[in-house]
Amino acid sequence: MSLLAVRQPRFSLVPWLFVAGFAIVIAVNGVMMWFAIGSFSGLYSNHARDRGLRYNQVVAEQHDREALGWTVETSWQATDNLLGLKISDRSGKALEDVTVVVDLVRPAEKRAPIRIAIADLGSGRFAGAVALPGRGNWDADIVIEAGGHRFAVTRRLFLQ
Repeated sequence: MSLLAVRQPRFSLVPWLFVAGFAIVIAVNGVMMWFAIGSFSGLYSNHARDRGLRYNQVVAEQHDREALGWTVETSWQATDNLLGLKISDRSGKALEDVTVVVDLVRPAEKRAPIRIAIADLGSGRFAGAVALPGRGNWDADIVIEAGGHRFAVTRRLFLQ
């Protein structure tokens, strides 16, 4: 036999293993993208474009709110599903004769906000009970009106 004899081609599994490995990676990534796109609710605000167009007005309103110096402290009692608020002015004095509106919004889901009936407990303290449809992160959109001023703030809360 000669050294230059032609070798018969053999079937090799190695290239097919590479192809199968890449096919598995692509399939898993495709499934993950399908779940991610299907579960994303989209924009947090339905009016993001309008808010962007009036950006300077939004910034001026924010400066006006900061100039008021009002502070809002939130607390959550999981046993009673009770959201508590303590509202004070710049000097730490409790605000009196205020109207408070609180909406709970789930940042990761497209769901209507949950309005909480807030009761005035006196001395700048307010509370409201709510039946949560699920535990986790919630945004409390708090709007306070007093003395012709409107103050809005959002607090991220982990409610359970």
